[in-house]
Amino acid sequence: MPLNPSIFKAYDIRGVYPDDFNEESAYAIGCALICHTKAEKVVVGKDIRLSSDSLEDALVRGITDQGGDVIKIGQATTPMLYYASGKLAVDVGIIITASHNPAEYNGLKLCRKNAVPIGEGAGMEEIKALAINNIFPSAKKRGIIEENNGFLRHYLDHTKRFFIPHAKKIKVVFDFANAMGIIDKNVFSELSEFIEPIYLYDNFDGRFPNHEANPLKIQTLAALQDKVLETGADLGASFDGDADRVGFVDEKGTIVPMDFSTALIAKEILKKHPGGLVLVDLRSSNAVKEYIEKSGGRVALCRVGHSLIKKQMREEGAIFAGELSGHYYFDENFKAELSGLATIMIMNLINESGRKLSELTQDLKKYFHSGEINSDVVNKSEVFSKLKEKYKTGRLNELDGVRIDFADWWFNVRASNTEPKIRLNLEAKTQSLMEEKRDELLDIIRS
Repeated sequence: MPLNPSIFKAYDIRGVYPDDFNEESAYAIGCALICHTKAEKVVVGKDIRLSSDSLEDALVRGITDQGGDVIKIGQATTPMLYYASGKLAVDVGIIITASHNPAEYNGLKLCRKNAVPIGEGAGMEEIKALAINNIFPSAKKRGIIEENNGFLRHYLDHTKRFFIPHAKKIKVVFDFANAMGIIDKNVFSELSEFIEPIYLYDNFDGRFPNHEANPLKIQTLAALQDKVLETGADLGASFDGDADRVGFVDEKGTIVPMDFSTALIAKEILKKHPGGLVLVDLRSSNAVKEYIEKSGGRVALCRVGHSLIKKQMREEGAIFAGELSGHYYFDENFKAELSGLATIMIMNLINESGRKLSELTQDLKKYFHSGEINSDVVNKSEVFSKLKEKYKTGRLNELDGVRIDFADWWFNVRASNTEPKIRLNLEAKTQSLMEEKRDELLDIIRS
């Protein structure tokens, strides 16, 4: 059966199992990966989707048939796989996961040593071409397979060591959505002297029966919000399917905007790295930049997409980066995501400041943001041209799509990397101006 080329995305490989992505696909990609990268050793992890075990077998067979050795670390979060790619003597890391996608999906995320992404413009096209062609040379020898079940303990200890003990116990509700964040449950349970943890959906179930494992969708946070209010918790945390993203709610059950979390985590990190550079997703509120600078940091805008952010972090020496989708990137995990550490940083800040999370975020509620609004657009370049002409008196930034700043408002319009859509984010100093400009922009985009 021919391999479906549409499973190759900008940042990963994924599709509906078994129609789009299946064992044949995984085997071919395993072969192609070794042929392209010449990797001698690959670390492989997997999530708990129902198809992950058989896909792992096929992937490993493809790698070893081409002479690559494999270290299997078993069930893992994506941050744990990234950590393994830096700590183990390997050339490449792969995790079998479809991240936040529904249960019928599965896929692969790929990286080189030290969590350097393999994505669009960084090897994905070559691997795709080889896998589609599906003709591979015979290897001189077959690779060997090693099990490393002890790596989990090393990862948990690494994450846990960043927690700062405090006299007052903090009560936190964790919603794992029956997905891979349950691995980090071990960290929080082992800190029970200082944390009163309350768990939601903390049994592995690859069908995700309670709700989609995606904290970007507001409806998935309802159970977490209710539990925080019911128990009088200080904080709620919700992890996505492979636990490379996390969303927070405060003690009032209010959802914390993910760019606000970037600012709060940056403040905590800057205590140890004064003057450090923080990258901020260019869709984020201006209040985030102002808050980080007030906390003693330097700020640069970054594009959307984990491979692009990690590359910029390395090139510019950033100590931390945050994305509006709930990805938080740490030096402490080879410039990659570590959602457990993001959660610990928020807990540390609450403890050390003696303030409630709602009070901490109040400092950031200065402007009025539209949220991200999607529009189906046929001719994206024509839209960009119209916007640049219409708003040419503003300050133009083409880092990612079109961002134009004025004294009292700004907007960013960018093409989706994963869908045939244009995404609008807009912020203004007043609610009325935000609504006026939002409607004005949407009229242009959708005309």
